[in-house]
Amino acid sequence: MRIAIDTNILAYAEGVGDIARRDASMVLLTRLPPESVLLPVQVLGELFRVLTGKAKCSPDIARYRILQWADSFEVADSGWSAFQAAFDLTVDHGLQIWDALILAITAENRCRILLSEDMQDGFTWHGVTVVNPYRIPSHPLLSSLLI
Repeated sequence: MRIAIDTNILAYAEGVGDIARRDASMVLLTRLPPESVLLPVQVLGELFRVLTGKAKCSPDIARYRILQWADSFEVADSGWSAFQAAFDLTVDHGLQIWDALILAITAENRCRILLSEDMQDGFTWHGVTVVNPYRIPSHPLLSSLLI
């Protein structure tokens, strides 16, 4: 089963936010089978913005960290079809355009789960279920993936 990661999970892992979220994110990321994890390119762009803005990293350090994530997991590009689907998600379901783009890329790449704290937990679209990884108890789809 393929799984996509939203920006907030990586930002927490980078230390943006509280220590509990950082630790939980690091444990989560080490327990996911790396060959099943997808990073929508939008996520890496947003993470760069968070690292250079909120975390006050220099652009060269932020670039280095982004490239480390890209070396660790598969990265999926966005194309016109993903944007078209994102526009539909925005209009039909009220998602913000950049969240909608992440969900559309996730669906195009045949993922079953999008891990996100920012989107509605349990929302399902085109076979992708949004799962809050910090929810207790864990969603059964997520529990089945952890190694």
